[in-house]
Amino acid sequence: MPVSLVESNSLLAIDIGSVNTRAAYFDVVEGQYRFIGMGQALTSLAPPVKNIAFGMQAAIEALQQVIDKQLIDDNGGLIVPSRAEGGVDSLCATISAGDTFRVLLLGLLPDVSLKSVESLALSAGAQIVDAISINDTRSQNEQLDAFLKSKPDLVLVAGGTDGGATLSIQKMLELVGLASYLLPQEKRPALLFAGNQKISQQVRASLKNLVSDIKIAPNVRPVAEVEDLVPAQRELADLMIGLRQRQMPELEDLRSLSGSAVLPSVYNQGRMVRFLSRYFNTGRGVLSVDLGASALKMALAFGDELYSYVFSQYGMGDPLSGLLAHTEFDELLRWLPLALPGEVVRDYIYQKSLYPVFVPTSSEELVIEQTIARHLLQNASYQAVAKLPARHRSRSGLLPAVQPILASGAVLTEAPTLGQKLLMLLDGLQPAGITTLAIDQNNLLGMLGAVAEQNSLLPVHVIDSGALAYLATVIAPVINNVNYGTPIVRAKIIRSDGSQNETEVKMGALQVLPLEGGQTARLQLRPLQRADVGLGPGRAGEVEVIGSALGVVIDARGRPIRLPSEAERRRELLTMWNNKMGA
Repeated sequence: MPVSLVESNSLLAIDIGSVNTRAAYFDVVEGQYRFIGMGQALTSLAPPVKNIAFGMQAAIEALQQVIDKQLIDDNGGLIVPSRAEGGVDSLCATISAGDTFRVLLLGLLPDVSLKSVESLALSAGAQIVDAISINDTRSQNEQLDAFLKSKPDLVLVAGGTDGGATLSIQKMLELVGLASYLLPQEKRPALLFAGNQKISQQVRASLKNLVSDIKIAPNVRPVAEVEDLVPAQRELADLMIGLRQRQMPELEDLRSLSGSAVLPSVYNQGRMVRFLSRYFNTGRGVLSVDLGASALKMALAFGDELYSYVFSQYGMGDPLSGLLAHTEFDELLRWLPLALPGEVVRDYIYQKSLYPVFVPTSSEELVIEQTIARHLLQNASYQAVAKLPARHRSRSGLLPAVQPILASGAVLTEAPTLGQKLLMLLDGLQPAGITTLAIDQNNLLGMLGAVAEQNSLLPVHVIDSGALAYLATVIAPVINNVNYGTPIVRAKIIRSDGSQNETEVKMGALQVLPLEGGQTARLQLRPLQRADVGLGPGRAGEVEVIGSALGVVIDARGRPIRLPSEAERRRELLTMWNNKMGA
């Protein structure tokens, strides 16, 4: 990268969310890029405004007050590039606002190409309205009727290995062409073809005048045994933004200002998590969790492998209205440490779904909101793990080994205490072994993924500068058939200044070993009862740990955490854990 970029260029990143629009300012300080400040305003997508530009301007105006620098001129225009009176040198943007896209899937074999395009659609947060394979028992007329009734915004097509047979996939594409021809021009879907590359040019030539837009991506199944979604994810992101620009014409002005694509937040977040997996290079995965108003997004990266999931049914806003239709209410209540009537919890759920920006105003409301967060995180975690390839799944169904875990979303970042933030993540995700948990308190990951399109150095500098707030290093032993109160691990922490602590932790307990931020230590672990602390069943060892807000936490509650069936005993235990962590 040219030295001049490091010396002088400032950058404005805009994130247009379903509830809030945020503007972040980055600049060079002593030769390094730094996050300087953030402005926020409500996204202006709802009637009567229905124009995201107003929310963007309000967020930038709020940012001006924070950084004490003029970014908008007297006519309301962004000052680009920067001049003596103010402004910014470059701009990038990411977006998650807008209705969920409806997607129809076509693939040859249900367990091969169709499964791949299903994963592709889910990684982008799309709603799958139908799926058709070569084994579909419906007649061609019934398939055509289903296509027309489903009213897809997008059609994803895959099938055939590169250079393989083409007849079956061509037959499926005829269905797309006929259905699109029968639809009004303004209702025709966009198409992504990610199948046998031998016919890609034929696909473009035959369908380009029948669909609203068309993209050709590398085959998601170049050979039957290999799945590669990453190139298709970028093409799908571009296609979705094209559709979004028809709904929000002001996005085109934003793209012109930035000089680069405005891509979906989920794509940018996944790109950043994949980058961090290579950057941290711990030999384990990196997990990102964003519990937002419209969806819960998870991204797992193992080097260049990225697995991205969007659970639109698990958002902390509007999706809560349908939460009880696909989850057990009693399972949610199990995480409630207070004896509150079920009706009170139901009322809060519906209130929050109607007013996503609603902030808890009492300790009882805060407890309910955090209970919901635990439940959503747990459900999403189970489903994400089940979708992972077998090589990344454990027999117990727990999260694979990850380091670190990065969390964002208002319910997590704005919790009143650090202990509340940590416990929501531990109770919901239930990581096992040795990991570090951090809060992306300014929700920067998605924006940094967008920045990387223009400036690959800036995200590295910002991450290194402490933009992530590390909560704790967590040791979570895995052990079976051991009663609460039984000692399962002995730990000794030896700090760099020579001070040390030794403790024995019993099953069902949480133990905190203080270690201040910036301090380093050696942590000696000796498991009992053949517990696995992340080194193997019964294996002792020593690991290097770095200080953080809550130091080192030994979570000896077992994996998965099994709560007592008796309500009073369960609430007593939850209260004890909360008190231990200052939650």
